[in-house]
Amino acid sequence: MRKILITILQLAVTIALLWWVFHDHEQRDKMSKALHAADYRWVVAAVLAYILVEISAAMRWQILLRVQGIRLNFFRLAGLFLIGMFYNQFLPGGTGGDIIKSYLLLKETAHHKAGALLAVVFDRLIGLVALVTITVTLVTLRFDLLWRTPVTIESGFTPHQLLVVLGLLLGVSIAGLLISFIISGFNLFHLLPHKFPGRDKLIEIAAAYHLYARHWLATLLAFGASLVAHLATFTTFLFVAYALHTEDVRKTPPVPVPAIDFFAVMPIERTITAVPISLAGIGLREKLLQVMLNNLCGVTVEKAKLIGSLGFLVILLCCAPGGIVYFFYRPSGVPRRVRLREMEREVATLEHEIGETK
Repeated sequence: MRKILITILQLAVTIALLWWVFHDHEQRDKMSKALHAADYRWVVAAVLAYILVEISAAMRWQILLRVQGIRLNFFRLAGLFLIGMFYNQFLPGGTGGDIIKSYLLLKETAHHKAGALLAVVFDRLIGLVALVTITVTLVTLRFDLLWRTPVTIESGFTPHQLLVVLGLLLGVSIAGLLISFIISGFNLFHLLPHKFPGRDKLIEIAAAYHLYARHWLATLLAFGASLVAHLATFTTFLFVAYALHTEDVRKTPPVPVPAIDFFAVMPIERTITAVPISLAGIGLREKLLQVMLNNLCGVTVEKAKLIGSLGFLVILLCCAPGGIVYFFYRPSGVPRRVRLREMEREVATLEHEIGETK
C-alpha cells in the first residue's frame, strides 16, 4: 500500500511539473520550430554516446561479477544487463531494475548467491563514487560560473539554490560512504542492533568493501568504466544540444556553449533527478536544465527544456531493447513469469539470511 501511495504521489508531481514546464503556448510554438530546425544527425550521435554508456556499465558489472567468481556467457550477461537498464527507466523509484537483475542473476548462479548480490550492490556503490568524484571535480572547476552568475528568469528557484541542494545531497552521499567504510574497516557491523534500519544492506556493503579492496586492480578498472559511463551520459545530452543548434544568445554574435560549462551543469541535473521526486525525473529534469542552462550558459528557455526531454527520449530508446529481451528471457530454474513483488520478497529474504550468517 505504501509503494502504491508513493507511486501515486510521484505521478501527481510528474503531471504538475509537466504542466509547469509546458503550459506556455508561446514556448511550445518555439519548441516546435526548434525541433523542425534540428540537425538529427547529432541525435544519432547522442544514441551512439548512450550506447557507450551501456557498454561501459556492462563492462563494469562484468568485472565486478568476475571478482566474485561468477562467469556468465556473453548473451546471458548482456541480457541481464539490458533488462536491468530497461526496468530502471520504466519502473518507479529507479531501483526496480536492480531487483529484477538480482533475482534473475540468483537463478543463474545458484552456488554464488551471496556474490551475486554483492556484485549488484557494489555496482551501484561504485557508480555513486564515480558520480561524486566527477561532480566535485566539475563543480570545483566552474564554481565561479555556477555561484556568481546572476539570475535572468523567474522560475521558482535559482541556480544558487540548486547548488545548495546539490551540496546537501553530496554531503549525505559522502557521509553515507564514509560511515559504511568505517563500519566495514573496523568490523563494527556486528554491533548494530538487529532492527537497525538498513543493517543487512550495511553488512552486504561491508563484505563488498573487503572483497573488492583485495582485488584493487579490478575495482580500479570498474571505477574507470563508471567514469566513462557518466561522462558519456553527459555527452549524450551535449549532442542533443548540438542537434538543437544550442548557443549562448547573450553573446554577439551567439556562440556555441563551451562543453566544460555544459558538463558542469549536468551533474546537478543527474544528482537531483536521481531523487525519486517524479517518475524517472520527468518534468523535474526539464525544469532544472531550464534554470541552469538559461542562467549559466545563455541557452534559450525552449531549447533548454527540449534538451532535457529529447535527451531522456534518447535514453529510453537505448533502454527499450531490454523490455524485448525480458519477454524472451528464460532464466535457469524459473518455469514461469514471476511478479516483481515475489522477486522483491525472495531477494530481501536472501539478503537477510546472508546478513545473519556474517
